[in-house]
Amino acid sequence: MGIRYLPRYSKGERSNHWLIVLFFLGAAFSGLAFFHPSLYFLSSLVGGGTWARILHPFLGLAMAACFCVMALKLWRHNVMNEADKEWMKHSGEMLRGDKSRMPPVGRYNAGQKQVFWVMVVSLAVLVLTGFVFWQPWFANSFPIVARRIAVVLHALSATVLILSVIVHVYAAIWVKGTIRAMTRGTVTEGWARQNHPLWHREMTGKQ
Repeated sequence: MGIRYLPRYSKGERSNHWLIVLFFLGAAFSGLAFFHPSLYFLSSLVGGGTWARILHPFLGLAMAACFCVMALKLWRHNVMNEADKEWMKHSGEMLRGDKSRMPPVGRYNAGQKQVFWVMVVSLAVLVLTGFVFWQPWFANSFPIVARRIAVVLHALSATVLILSVIVHVYAAIWVKGTIRAMTRGTVTEGWARQNHPLWHREMTGKQ
């Protein structure tokens, strides 16, 4: 009997995800180039300093727009529930290799849900603060104090988002078989049964 696969993400969802990745990399590289002089070399990846300054806000808005499309489809699956509290309680044991006390989870576990909401909040702060000091279009509409505060909040939110993405990527690599979901759109039935048993039951009808 061959390996059975379950659909995880559609072609449209996968395409949107990789657009987010591309826009994120462009926005991150161009933004980090101005974060510290030692990182200015990253501006060459988007055409140099002038282009980095011009493109950064547009890349950020494009990333946020694509992320909104994804978030509108997935937010219901990322609402925290009582089972998630139990999952978090035993997450330390899981990281040490003991999954025996982990409760069954649906499409996403509590860790994935937390990363999702951290990304939602940090992106929202990035967009709102970005408008406050976006030269020459909007910055002159705000007092200098507001612009200075916005710059600090923007940098903090960017740091949180980048760290969240690192956690997201590491987790995808750590759990073998996960990356396939975003490259081919499917996962093996064994992967689903082991990592997301409630979702597996929903997709197959098996107890």
